Amino acid sequence: MGSNNLPSSWASCRVSDVVDSLKGKKPERLTTQPKDGFLPYIDIEAFEKGVINRFGDAASSRLGEKGDVLMVWDGARSGLVGQLDREGAIGSTIAILSPLLDELDRKYLFRFAQSKYDRINTNTRGTGIPHVDPEFFWNLDFPIAPFNEQKRIVAKLEKILAKVNDAKDRLETIPRILKRFRQSVLAAACSGRLTADWRKKNPKTSLPESFKRKLPDEIELPDTWASVSVGDVITNLKYGTAKKCEHDGKGVPVLRIPNIGDGVIDHSDLKYATLDKKELEALRLDVGDILLIRSNGSVSLVGKTAIIRKSEIGFAYAGYLIRLRPDQKLVLPEYLNFSFSTFDVRLQIEVPARSTSGVNNINSDEVRKLRIAIGPLSEQEEIIRRIEKLFKLADTLEARYAKAKKFVDKLTQSILAKAFRGDLVPQDPSDEPASELLKQLQERK
Repeated sequence: MGSNNLPSSWASCRVSDVVDSLKGKKPERLTTQPKDGFLPYIDIEAFEKGVINRFGDAASSRLGEKGDVLMVWDGARSGLVGQLDREGAIGSTIAILSPLLDELDRKYLFRFAQSKYDRINTNTRGTGIPHVDPEFFWNLDFPIAPFNEQKRIVAKLEKILAKVNDAKDRLETIPRILKRFRQSVLAAACSGRLTADWRKKNPKTSLPESFKRKLPDEIELPDTWASVSVGDVITNLKYGTAKKCEHDGKGVPVLRIPNIGDGVIDHSDLKYATLDKKELEALRLDVGDILLIRSNGSVSLVGKTAIIRKSEIGFAYAGYLIRLRPDQKLVLPEYLNFSFSTFDVRLQIEVPARSTSGVNNINSDEVRKLRIAIGPLSEQEEIIRRIEKLFKLADTLEARYAKAKKFVDKLTQSILAKAFRGDLVPQDPSDEPASELLKQLQERK
């Protein structure tokens, strides 16, 4: 029953030798308001998010007490464990894990089960809704430390994992910071603030006279800039094809909503369609064209754009997209593409696009009326260069974040593994060996 890899004072058994379980059950009555005779209802949502939205009738519930170890028994998160921080009514998809041994610390049991989550979750049963495989779970090897050492391990884990969780929380702020950084760059770039120093060195640049008359009094822009509508700077706007597309590779590649990446085209899920000569000529994409999503269930995707590069020349596009063809004598395609991602333009798109029907839209007239700020072509070139340079820096930081997150995500399991092979805290020769605890359990049976 022992293990050569464990300290001599430890013992090893199966989970079923020292742990019992009791499935929860759905109360006969639930309420969204706390009242006498009802307890917080612990279902998967409450278990995962720590938010109690319902309360169960205590008289008809399976009750758990503060400190109980809970495991999600049914569902996609099967094997996920936690500890109750209050008395509660346990839902039918949750099981209470109870030590059969008084000298088995519940926090020690919780951390052990946590260390096995990946294995339990990937060895489930059920063709529809997965659930914990009893044969797999109950036969897991359970390394038991002496009772006093269990306490020391738990105390050490609480201290270390608190620091790991703090590191995770800090890391999770980085994507939000980088998103705000990119938005700030775009806001500064598409209002002229980013290139204020450039204009001092290049004072002779100017816009066409027709643009200067379109500047509303309330908009603060450099003297050489103007506020114009998208319709003023494009030569063509056209909806895509409604023809059915397939993955069979026959015909012309047809770009769809999934192909609209972050400003560029994503080729990972291309579909194809056979188009007649006339339709193909009308929908043919060229370098510098911009595709815009005109309809989607997610309002944040409506108005999202991507620019066409050399690799997409000759492609067509589907009906939920609109092609904009910039007038490159007035606006550089890259600048117009960036403009669609600014907060000001997103606000113009999202507020009118929102729909109670579940499908949010922007039509061609609304696209043409969108207002953007624009500077001279030479300044647009400088703006594009600076945006790309700053975005490249953000991409580098994002890659470092992803690498750090991957490391930290593995850190908890690495620390838990160390704890349950006896390497986290030193052994104390005066501790009663765990084998004696198991012997006492056998005698009581």
